[in-house]
Amino acid sequence: MGLRRSYVIMAALSLAACSTTSGTVISSGERYTVNEQLDETYALGAGDQVRVTVFNEPTLSGEFFIAGDGELSLPLVGNVPAANKTTKDLAVDYARLLSDGYLRNPKVSMEVITYRPFFILGEVAKPGQYPYAAGMTVLNAVATADGFTPRAKKTRVFIRRRGEEGELEYTLTPNLRVMPGDTIRVGERYF
Repeated sequence: MGLRRSYVIMAALSLAACSTTSGTVISSGERYTVNEQLDETYALGAGDQVRVTVFNEPTLSGEFFIAGDGELSLPLVGNVPAANKTTKDLAVDYARLLSDGYLRNPKVSMEVITYRPFFILGEVAKPGQYPYAAGMTVLNAVATADGFTPRAKKTRVFIRRRGEEGELEYTLTPNLRVMPGDTIRVGERYF
């Protein structure tokens, strides 16, 4: 009986050691705070759709997608690098390009109208790709994927930010935020 008990304890410890990737569970920081002005700090990337408005120039205004190579194709000026820029920075770039031989003192504004999607996998009913909505939390993302499975670990989740190699483990709270392009993984509980 003693040998069997030690095997069970060793197996439980092995499973517990495998359950985290980084060893550190994050329970505070930027993902736990409300960011009402996402557009001001949001770094654009492939899959985002923006609305460009050039004052008094309806033919230069419109809605445009950022291509897979991170460029935005705009009227008159062609492709403009957009990846990792804010909408404000990109509007300044477009105005500068338009003022170089096309318009005198152009006024350009830009806003994100569709963010790139997020991905959720693991122990949710319908894993997959879903559209991002401003202010989204991980619990909203789980609800979008039709909820947890019976085996889901409901206290922690793993999130990999777009462009990063590894995922980080977070304590699941009602305030844990999702960012556009995130990959969320809901782990499995073992007991």
